[in-house]
Amino acid sequence: MTRSPLLRPLVPALCAALLLTGCARDAGPGSAATPAAGTPSSTSPSPTPTPTPEEPAELIGGGTEVFPDRRMVALYGHPESPGLGVLGEQDPQESVLRAQELAAQYEPFSDVPVVPAFEIIATTASAEPGEDGDYSRESTVEDLRPYVEAAVENDVYVVLDLQPGRQDFLSQAQQYQELLELPNVGLALDPEWRLGPDQVHMVQIGSVDAAEINATTAWLAELTRENDLPQKVVVLHQFAESMITNRHLVDATRPELALVLHADGHGTPELKMGTWERLQQGLPEGIRMAWKNFYDEDTPTFTPEQTSAIEPQPWFVSYQ
Repeated sequence: MTRSPLLRPLVPALCAALLLTGCARDAGPGSAATPAAGTPSSTSPSPTPTPTPEEPAELIGGGTEVFPDRRMVALYGHPESPGLGVLGEQDPQESVLRAQELAAQYEPFSDVPVVPAFEIIATTASAEPGEDGDYSRESTVEDLRPYVEAAVENDVYVVLDLQPGRQDFLSQAQQYQELLELPNVGLALDPEWRLGPDQVHMVQIGSVDAAEINATTAWLAELTRENDLPQKVVVLHQFAESMITNRHLVDATRPELALVLHADGHGTPELKMGTWERLQQGLPEGIRMAWKNFYDEDTPTFTPEQTSAIEPQPWFVSYQ
């Protein structure tokens, strides 16, 4: 379960050159060819240079579809708060190295490449309503940019995690459009922290209806299509059935998106496996399974080998 222990508000393209092609006619420098004697003079314009189409953006490791050509292993957290996850325990470059080392531990147990990733908490559940009254502290794009840029420069995938409080997921996602227009940046929705109009955090578990998820993914799919981006990962966090109402109506058919359901529970192996099995019941076709390991709350934390042995093998694993 994605926990914010104190729930305090936080202080906190691809530029490809166009290759111009064209056929130069045989003529003297700076002048047209002289017509033969006795033939009428004519001017034949040189062909207009045609830009070579830009190569489409690809995912880390190549291609434009996320699965089944790769798995991902991610550090989860907020860049400025170690208490919210391991991503905040070191600076961007050190986080890159830690994510790469963690992903490498999964390589022996995967039949496809394992890509390192960051799952960055972009909006954080707050105990206080804040100036906008939504019980969520939104990091700015500039707050997140150092981690996103470090990831992009080092082939680390990025997922932006939303804990929206009383705001809706779509409105919050749109605040990060600039980052979501990058080819290796996806989105995570955390219904535990989606409050109703009269709710506050830690009094009840939040929830979201499939209709709000679909509105958010429809916008993200359109953004992906309009910018000719590769498929994006969309992570749906869940550990209790009540967190996603009408889950059977979640639309997982959009080709621009790769949806994964993130089993977000912590505790003993028996409790975690019980949640894992339960969440797969009635899961809409097209949604793959994802897993979360907790360093402090799991007893014990699964090893990479144990995590990889889970059936079905998780496609996305995060560490908090």
